[in-house]
Amino acid sequence: MRSKTFLQKLDWPVMGIYVVLVLIGCLNIFASIYDADQRALWDIFDSGQRYGLQLIWAATAMGIAVICLSINSKFYSVFAWPIYLISMVSLVAVLIVGTEVNGSKSWLVLGSLRIQPAEFAKIACSLVLARLMSAHDFKLKTFRGIVLTGAVILIPSLLIILENETGLALVYAAFFLVLYREGLSGWILIFGVFAVILFVLSILWEEVHVFMLIAAVCSVGYALVSRKWIYMAGFFLLFAGGYRFIPELFANHENIDSIIWFLILLAPFLTIGIIHAFRSRIRALKMILLSLCASFVVAFSVDYFFDHILQDYQRMRILILLGMEEDPQGAGYNVHQSKVAIGSGGLLGKGFLRGTQTKYNFVPEQTTDFIFCTIGEEWGFLGSCVVIALFLVLFYRIILIAERQKDQFARIYGYCVASCLFLYFFINLSMTIGLMPVIGIPLPFISYGGSSLWAFTIQLFVLLKLDSARW
Repeated sequence: MRSKTFLQKLDWPVMGIYVVLVLIGCLNIFASIYDADQRALWDIFDSGQRYGLQLIWAATAMGIAVICLSINSKFYSVFAWPIYLISMVSLVAVLIVGTEVNGSKSWLVLGSLRIQPAEFAKIACSLVLARLMSAHDFKLKTFRGIVLTGAVILIPSLLIILENETGLALVYAAFFLVLYREGLSGWILIFGVFAVILFVLSILWEEVHVFMLIAAVCSVGYALVSRKWIYMAGFFLLFAGGYRFIPELFANHENIDSIIWFLILLAPFLTIGIIHAFRSRIRALKMILLSLCASFVVAFSVDYFFDHILQDYQRMRILILLGMEEDPQGAGYNVHQSKVAIGSGGLLGKGFLRGTQTKYNFVPEQTTDFIFCTIGEEWGFLGSCVVIALFLVLFYRIILIAERQKDQFARIYGYCVASCLFLYFFINLSMTIGLMPVIGIPLPFISYGGSSLWAFTIQLFVLLKLDSARW
């Protein structure tokens, strides 16, 4: 059989979707700034404006894509650790000599060029995870495997948090989806979802009620695993009685918090459970007790994280999202105007360059975090669905590429790319329509910004290079 040429080995559907998304981004950035009374259509090439700069970023991104395809595929696995080390050094350098923009010290300024190392760190993390987990002596389910992969993910995310870029740090949770695909226990993924629910409930409810919910869920879990329903019934009877009568014992003691009576009630049962689990070597009970303790730690840490880690505007956005505060002219202004813009587009939209909400600065950060509302207003529901469909097809093709790899390094890296792009896409759209708090996440390939476009381009085209090497 005649061997395929390099161009025939490339996944052209992915490359085509990439080009279309980048062009959609350039056009909508232009549309969000364009003023027919002051500018002509050919001003799209004006490098003094964001739309002109985005064309430059797009052109250079195409050049970067060619470079990524030209490098030998073995380079990415051989130099994964040095690339990761350089990336971590750049994150530390930002903390020391970085420039602060919009309250975030995450930019390195090199003359007229501003670079955000946090955007490129996800590429290094993807490469190292793929290199680490593809080693012949690596076993993910061991304690060593979990610690190593956890450290690779958490180190850059913690450095990014120190830069006040909490949103970008959140994206690193995508890598845990990769660990799950590679054989990590589904219980850890379930606990991650439960931790998010606990975070929300710890804000909405009193601490003692959250603790009671944790204990109740764990008891139900053990009853389902062991099929000893009498334990669950007895647990609920004890807690119902405790909830009714024990607070009265402390009614005259103002210095005793309600959480104390809960801990007093729980302590003997927890002690007996631990002794029984280790003496009888009941693995399910050990996991339930470990989850119980970990959940208590999460619930206890929410207040500290909420009050000391998050910025004031981030706290307010979460409270507005949960319905605990209303501030349509303040912290909730962005989302409110974004939903107005998207809703005003209707089914078919107002037409290219005919948007009104997006023209007169009603929506802040129009070209970056909220670029999707320009699409919604000018292209309507159908146009928005086309963009979403393009992303969904892109995710499907990336997963298909990952699954057809013979090399484990390429497969794991492919899932890292799919997970990162999906989480960026999901968070950006969710915060644009008010389903998540605004945390400053760009829409891949579409939002304005050289660092994000270059980083996404490198991440995607490294995968295409690895895929071409499988032939």
